[in-house]
Amino acid sequence: MKIIEVNNKQTQQAFLDVARIIYKGDPNWICPLDIDIAAVFDPAKNNFHQHGSAIRWILKDNDGKLIGRVAAFINTQKAYQYEQPTGGMGFFESIDNQEAAFLLFDTAKNWLADKGMKAMDGPINFGENDNFWGLLAEGFVPPSYGMNYNPPYYKKFFDDYGFKTLYEQITNHVDILKPFPERFRKIAAWVSQKPGYEFKHFASSAIDSFASDFIEIYNDAWRDFENFVPISKVTILESFEKMKPIMDEQLIWFAYVNGEPASFVVILPDANQLFKHINGKLNLAGKLKFLYYRWRGVKRMRAVVMGTRPKYQKHGLESAMFIKVGEYALPKNQYEELELSWVGDFNDKMLALHHSMRGVFGKKHLTMRFIFQ
Repeated sequence: MKIIEVNNKQTQQAFLDVARIIYKGDPNWICPLDIDIAAVFDPAKNNFHQHGSAIRWILKDNDGKLIGRVAAFINTQKAYQYEQPTGGMGFFESIDNQEAAFLLFDTAKNWLADKGMKAMDGPINFGENDNFWGLLAEGFVPPSYGMNYNPPYYKKFFDDYGFKTLYEQITNHVDILKPFPERFRKIAAWVSQKPGYEFKHFASSAIDSFASDFIEIYNDAWRDFENFVPISKVTILESFEKMKPIMDEQLIWFAYVNGEPASFVVILPDANQLFKHINGKLNLAGKLKFLYYRWRGVKRMRAVVMGTRPKYQKHGLESAMFIKVGEYALPKNQYEELELSWVGDFNDKMLALHHSMRGVFGKKHLTMRFIFQ
């Protein structure tokens, strides 16, 4: 077997093609867009390169056939917040062969160790944790856009190598054709009518203003979580721009209390129901297929991220925003399911919200850590 660093157009394409080889014949897998994965490793499109570095490798067998890939990265804003300096590994793919998998793990580990790291988290993304993050451990069904999918046998590779689970990320599903529970609706109605409470859906024409509101809410909402690093406006603007092709502005809501940004929910149509037809390639043929299936519509929405400032967390703002989404989505007679993804097992308040909406378990991802000896 031979490890090859990705450093030219040929190896960049091979890195993308590995997944198509690994998942050939898997009816559940939906190929991520090549441009989305390539953007992670492009300093012009991923501002994390301003405070970190990344590297990729492909793995070939003795006959020159592609059998695996992996990436490693260091985010200097987070690496030194743990007991030991910790880097990341992700975009891992491997045939069902422990020797191949361990060689990929070793390659990432050795690169990180050479740069002073003492541990690696994986599989994670060189970016925010709303995309390409976590090892799928339960719920091997077609993934929604941005959610990691992998074969069941990957879990044994991570366990046997020595990775330990840091936390679980839970995804729940809501049948939106069924009414929300009465208590949920009563709280929402009460909140919506309170003086000084205002709800606005996202508008691209005011993207800069909404990005500022997002940052104000998000950085306040998450500040007390361990190892939290404030998000930057550049990152949020990048994210909003990436969302635009699939965005439905009336699925993204912000709540304000006496003019102060208080809460938000970002929901997107599940673009994977569009992208499953184009095998990751958004070329001319892919764009035509995308436009066709976009016109036909999708049945599932995905709640990508939610946040509420601590002082407003018991005000029922989240309930009111989901009712606003329902008031828009139900008359369209298009959406049938809302995926609430993914919430850390440490986030009791958000999991309780899922429960209050009659969310049912969908899938579980794991964020894992391997500490170097």
